[in-house]
This record gives sequence, C-alpha cells and structure tokens, in this order.
Amino acid sequence: MSRAFNAFFVWLFGVTGWRVVGALPPGGKYVLAGASHTSNWDFIVFLGVVHEMGVKPRYMGKHSLFRWPMRRFMLDMGGIPVDRSKRANMVQQVVERIHAEDDFALVVAVEGTRSPTTEWKSGFYRIALAAGIPIVCVGPDYDRKLGIIGPVIQPTGDYEADMQVAIDFYKQLKPAHPEKALFPDGSGISDQRLDITDYPVCKGRNR
Repeated sequence: MSRAFNAFFVWLFGVTGWRVVGALPPGGKYVLAGASHTSNWDFIVFLGVVHEMGVKPRYMGKHSLFRWPMRRFMLDMGGIPVDRSKRANMVQQVVERIHAEDDFALVVAVEGTRSPTTEWKSGFYRIALAAGIPIVCVGPDYDRKLGIIGPVIQPTGDYEADMQVAIDFYKQLKPAHPEKALFPDGSGISDQRLDITDYPVCKGRNR
C-alpha cells in the first residue's frame, strides 16, 4: 500500500508540470528542512522532490503510531518511531539512528503546522548539530512549479544566525498561500523572487 500511495503522488507531481532544481550535498546524511508549509499539496511536492533526487526520506513519528496495523506502512514510508515521553532524549534517539546508517535524509517542516506562525521548530537544528550533519533548505515555488533545493547550512551552534540564511531563501519562494507564510521576525513573503539561473535542473533518477 505504501508503494502504491507513493507512486500515485509522484506521478501526480510530474503530470501537473512540477520540476526540481538545485543539488544535494555529498555524503548522504543531512536534514531536509522544508518551508513555507501552507497547503496539503506541499506533501505531494515533497514526495516528487525526494523521488527526483533519488532520496529515501525519513521522518520522526510518535512511537505509538508504529503499532499494528500501521507499523509496516509507517516504516515503509520512512518513519522513525520516537518516544516523546523521553523528550530530553529525543534528539539523542534520532542522532543514534543517523550514526547507525550509511544514508539518512531526515525531513522536517520547520513551521510544524500549515497555520501562520512565527514559532519555528528547533529540534531539527539540534539534531543536525549533534549529529554533525548539514541542513539543506528546500521549498516549493508555486508560481514556477518548482521544488527548489537551496542553501546548505552547517550548524555552528548559533541558531539565529544560521537560520537567517534559510529565512532569506524561503522568503523568495512563493508558497501555495503566501498570506499564511510567516517568519520568526514577523515578516512575510518577499516581493523579490529567487534567481535560479545557476541552479542545476534535476533530470530525475529514472529519466
């Protein structure tokens, strides 16, 4: 069921004219940080992007969601069961999984919601910092039907300074509902669009 589910949405991504531009860093381990998240369609864009780049996405999920009968489906879709009752140790739980595997692409929506919010999540940043892996900024541009892989951030421990690079990137992408996109400084989407002249076009792993 998970394969059929994934294949349908990847097909939908392509048939509606979406493309992917940008490149992933070498090494095979990184956090894919997505924004702005304003529509359910963003999930389809996400599946299309990771498929085109040949990435198996991983995501964190409450451990109780991995019980029968959903366990096989959740694991096949890349889920990582996390015991949130041990909140202080949640970062370490994921870091241990990252160190145990050869390739690991952890996907997160930095806002954590489709509703307008200036309170962005920071758990993904702490995971990347502890694991010593980069954060890759990824976002949808609905005007041009592009999934854009943008700046690569190597966390330094200065969350605000590091994330300003990401914010400057996301502000130049037009989400499905621009009026719902907010940033930690309280601002919204910029009138300036990202120049993608030097961004390589992904041809797709099966093309």
